[in-house]
Amino acid sequence: MDSKQLPLVSIVTPVYNNAEYLAECIESVLAQTYPNWDYTIVNNCSTDGTGEVARRYAAKDRRIRVHDNKQFLRAVPNHNHALRQISPESKYCKIVFGDDWMFPRCLEEMVAVAEEHPSVGIVGAYTLEEDRLYCVGLPYPSRLVPGRDVCRRLFLEGTYVFGTSTSVLYRSDLVRSHDPFYNEGNFHADREACVVLLKSCDFGFVHQILTFKRLGPDSLTVTVSWDLMSHYGNMLSTLVTYGPDYLTREECDACVEKLLDEYYNFLAVSLMRGRRDGRFWGYQKRKLNETVGFSRTRLVGAILARFCKAVLNPYETIEKLCRRNRPSVVEVASEDKDRSRFPVHANGIIE
Repeated sequence: MDSKQLPLVSIVTPVYNNAEYLAECIESVLAQTYPNWDYTIVNNCSTDGTGEVARRYAAKDRRIRVHDNKQFLRAVPNHNHALRQISPESKYCKIVFGDDWMFPRCLEEMVAVAEEHPSVGIVGAYTLEEDRLYCVGLPYPSRLVPGRDVCRRLFLEGTYVFGTSTSVLYRSDLVRSHDPFYNEGNFHADREACVVLLKSCDFGFVHQILTFKRLGPDSLTVTVSWDLMSHYGNMLSTLVTYGPDYLTREECDACVEKLLDEYYNFLAVSLMRGRRDGRFWGYQKRKLNETVGFSRTRLVGAILARFCKAVLNPYETIEKLCRRNRPSVVEVASEDKDRSRFPVHANGIIE
């Protein structure tokens, strides 16, 4: 089939000071087996040579163009600005962050699922987050999953299959009909966007690893999401706001209580480990007050429960205190589990 007969996919890369990795990202676009795409790199006033890298590739391939922002935008507003650059002729669109990349068959496999099932508005796939497989949990083959079922799995089981914006393909008409596409007041806006869209469309999934996410020391996932440990507050906000669209009242109330137990356990662990900085606690109290209200009584109860556990399991407590490395997000959030019920993710946005 002539490539022009294939649906057009608009790819965008919102980028700020990613000169070190941007070429790898662009090369992954050029390596796609799917031929009908255009690509816009949105340079957010970078100061490190990012613009020069982008323009060098644009000069060689007419499908690539560079859009230079006139003024610096914060991360999520810049992602919205990037999505406004997609071609009006595109049927699908995809974000690829400047320090991430796609495997060669990414577009081909995702478009195939979307074309096979017209009700699909979002297509996901497995992704590598450094050396960790991410977006797992759907049974094979699951190429088409009702949007309602995906969100019920998220709230009831913690099955998170959206990954980051790099991990998914959107139907362009859905993006155009929501402006701004991402909630600019939500650090995990990509998750919220998927939950909102899936009220009216279905979810497609490819059981292959199609994207790669880098967790460098300067990524927002590390510097902001991990610094504030923003996951629980944002998950609670998403559950309280959108849970009633997918769950019965009894289910929603039970999910909120379970998440609050985990949230206050996390806060108790943080306090017992000596975390006192005002920015962190201000964020946690604000997120709780915006949803169900911050409870000092519940926090004291969680601290007492952790203290009793420490007394009853002294060897485990000593082992944890002797750890020299910075604990992972999952360890801090839920020490007595192999992993937290809801995987921590920001790019959500996180980028």
